[in-house]
Amino acid sequence: MLRGLSTVSFFADDLTAAGAWYTELLGVEPYFRRSVEGRLAYLEFRTGDYGHELGIVDGRFVAHERPGQPGPATTYWHVDDPAAALERLESMGATVHDKPVEHGPGFVTASVVDPFGNVLGVMYNQHYLDVLAARTEP
Repeated sequence: MLRGLSTVSFFADDLTAAGAWYTELLGVEPYFRRSVEGRLAYLEFRTGDYGHELGIVDGRFVAHERPGQPGPATTYWHVDDPAAALERLESMGATVHDKPVEHGPGFVTASVVDPFGNVLGVMYNQHYLDVLAARTEP
C-alpha cells in the first residue's frame, strides 16, 4: 500500500524565513515555488538519495487548528550520524524534541522541532542503507 515517500509537507507562518532555513540545512534552493494572490504560498525541495520532496506550505493553508505544539507524526530522514545531525539542527535554531535513542543495532532516531513548529526526524537506518546499496550495485 505505501510504496514510498512522496512528499512531506511542513507548515510555516513565515515562508520566506522557512525557505531560507531549509535552503541552508539542505544545501539546495527550492526547485518549485508557487504564489497565491501575489503572496508566496508553497516551496518544494528535492533532497536525499531518491530526490524525495519536502514541501513548505504557508500556514494560512493548514487544514486544521494548530494548537502550538508539534504534531504526533514524525517523518524520519536517514542520516549517517544522528548526533552530528542533531547538533547541526540545534545550531540552526531547532530545539530537541527527542534525544538520540538506539532501537537496536543499526537503528538510531532523534528529532527536533524546527523554528516553525514542525517535527523533523533524523534516523540512522541500516535497512535504508541496504536498499540503497542493492539499487546501486552493478
